[in-house]
Amino acid sequence: MDVPSASQTPPLVWLPADHRMLGDDLHRMPYLVLGDKYARAVKVGATAQPVMFPLAEASQIPALLALVDGVMLTGSPSNVHPSHFDEPVADPSLPLDPERDGLTLALIKACVAQGVPLLGICRGYQEINVAFGGSLHQRVHHVPGMMDHREPDNVPPVQQYAPSHTIAIEPGTCLAAWAGGTTASVNSLHGQGVNRLGAGLRALAHAPDGLVESFEIEGARAFAVAMQWHPEWRCWENPFYTAIFKAFGEACEARRRGRPKGV
Repeated sequence: MDVPSASQTPPLVWLPADHRMLGDDLHRMPYLVLGDKYARAVKVGATAQPVMFPLAEASQIPALLALVDGVMLTGSPSNVHPSHFDEPVADPSLPLDPERDGLTLALIKACVAQGVPLLGICRGYQEINVAFGGSLHQRVHHVPGMMDHREPDNVPPVQQYAPSHTIAIEPGTCLAAWAGGTTASVNSLHGQGVNRLGAGLRALAHAPDGLVESFEIEGARAFAVAMQWHPEWRCWENPFYTAIFKAFGEACEARRRGRPKGV
């Protein structure tokens, strides 16, 4: 696992935080949370430095984007609020994070407009779809003909993140190049998924049940790819996942080199 040396100035990648209430009933407190596996994949797989801007607001996006070389939208236990695609909440027991929605949906548009490399994973993938006018199946496993894409309960993470199903990859795409072919095996840990694909998004891969598993933003000036599975999980052990983060890191490095000195 190679990481940048102390003498190098690595690209900076912004990872927005989750907003969660943690603790027992008597001591619940608000926390800003970032999963280690996401930060570690940026550090090791993309050879970049993960950064956070706690309590960042949408109005601050232009100033904060000027400081970074890429954005990665992580997965999360929470779901995008369905009001953003004109639906009521289907299952009130599932967690939501409206504070994150308020930042990331605007951040996505800004990244594309400014040519900032953008990688979306799981919730981040769904956020990009919604930001481009798409909608989500709130419970994929309730849709006739669809698989249950959720992870098994009561097993250790190494089993939850193990390959779960294959994907069919569009030939001639960046994803096919990273996978080394038009099929790959991926993990599956999600209850929601793309229903209507957003305008300007091109599907790159599908699950056996037809669910879109990856897309790219057409016409983007920089890396702009997202996937429903979790390539961050021990990305250095999986050549396909390694290639995804290597390409993202190279795009971030290209932006770093192009940024004015002192910014």
